[in-house]
This record gives sequence, C-alpha cells and structure tokens, in this order.
Amino acid sequence: MTRFALFLLISLSLSACSGLELGENTAAQDNSDDTGSFLTGKDKAGIVISDIGSPKSDTGASLPVNALLWRASLDIASFVPLADVDTFGGSILTEWYSLPDRPNERLKLAIFVLDRELRSDAIRVLVYLQRNDNGAWVDAGQDTAMGLRLEELILTRAREIRAAIQVESEG
Repeated sequence: MTRFALFLLISLSLSACSGLELGENTAAQDNSDDTGSFLTGKDKAGIVISDIGSPKSDTGASLPVNALLWRASLDIASFVPLADVDTFGGSILTEWYSLPDRPNERLKLAIFVLDRELRSDAIRVLVYLQRNDNGAWVDAGQDTAMGLRLEELILTRAREIRAAIQVESEG
C-alpha cells in the first residue's frame, strides 16, 4: 500500500510538471490567449523541465560578482598559493603562507567579493595569522590592518583595470 501511494504521488507530481493534462492532445494545448497562472493570475514564469540542460539563448550571462573586483582580487592574492576559488560565490581562500621577512609567522587570506558594483563595501578581506611556537603553529587571531590595506590595494587595482579597459575601447 505504501509503495502504491508513493508511486501515485510521484506520478501526479511529474504529470503536473509537464504542463500536459492526461489524455489531452498536445496540439490542442497551444492557447495563445492563456493569461498565466490560475493560482496567482500572473504571467507564467519559471523553469520548464525541458529547458534544463539545453543551451541558453541568453548571451548576457556574467559573473554574479563584480568582474573588476574579482580580477583585481586574484591579482593581489597571487603572491599566496590559492586553496579554494569560488567564482559564483565570490570567495577566494589561500593556503597558509609565510612572508620571507617573518618566517615564524604565517598568514591565510579569505577574500570576499560581495556585490556586482565597484564600491568600497563590495570587497572584504580577512587575514588570519598563526605563529610558530616551538614547532607548532598556534592561532594568533586576525590582522585587521593588513586586511584593510589589501582591500584598498584590490580597489586600486580594480580601478586601474577599469581605466585600462576604457583606454582600449576608446583607442
């Protein structure tokens, strides 16, 4: 009985997704005067099952974050080996890295591009520190001053990239 109920539920769900009523001819369903959803009264919108996996006709697809800030973040963080880069989430995480002038200290960067606009609040950099204590790395908190300096460097680099693009498009 439970299997039958589950089968019936799945069948009804799938038939609802298809947009076709059982036993109806598909040619008769092409109604040009269809006003939209009977539940909301709004125009039909959303995802059609048959569209999943098909190539998009919209060529305007872009990054969900500001491309200039993203590129500038990668440029600025390039001195540290990257551990994880999430383009669609807008986050860059680096490996632990020791600066040549500070061998007993290492840092890890977490860079977040938060918006699609080129603004100062669209970038956030966290700098985590560890210190070597008799051969063991111990957490030493965050360096907020370095994080702010890196944010400024990223913003400056993004502005440079934007200026270079404008010069190229004019020339």
